[in-house]
Amino acid sequence: MNNAVYEHFIEGEQIYLREVRREDVNENYYKWMNDHEITRYTESRYYPYSMEQLQAFVTSLDGKRNDVFLAIIEKATDKHVGNIKLGDINWIHRRGDIGVIIGEKSCWGKGYASEAIALLSSYAFSKLNLYKVCSGCYANNIGSIKAFKKAGFAEEAVLKRHYYYAGEYIDVVLLGKFNGEA
Repeated sequence: MNNAVYEHFIEGEQIYLREVRREDVNENYYKWMNDHEITRYTESRYYPYSMEQLQAFVTSLDGKRNDVFLAIIEKATDKHVGNIKLGDINWIHRRGDIGVIIGEKSCWGKGYASEAIALLSSYAFSKLNLYKVCSGCYANNIGSIKAFKKAGFAEEAVLKRHYYYAGEYIDVVLLGKFNGEA
């Protein structure tokens, strides 16, 4: 998505989504991805990242057919505050998985994650013709579970003691939303 048409790729009330650019991988982004408080519920929490690794990751997603990786931009400040990804798109089953991170701690609790989830879900249904979007959240990640539910996702299952986290096995909550449902 290297085209000016994607400047405000998907517009919301408080945020807009656009492609993640190489220049987004800056010192601030580096701090997010190496801050345990921000990444504690992500699979990336296990690794410290160099700037080069982060830039390589962003570059590797450019043009991938089965991944949509977008920056979450706060409209009031035009600041990059997080990322959202629709990944592992299965075109046969018309399904994809959404993951989101709000890296700017000052933006936590403002509804940006739920708005981004709702915007990307709508795009997945209306433009990509997906039937279902899904997500999995650590059971103790209450904020993410609330954000997905606020965006219209329903809890579908709990995988018992599915992930090893902070010295113990914890449950994972699976959430989903179908095309045509609120």
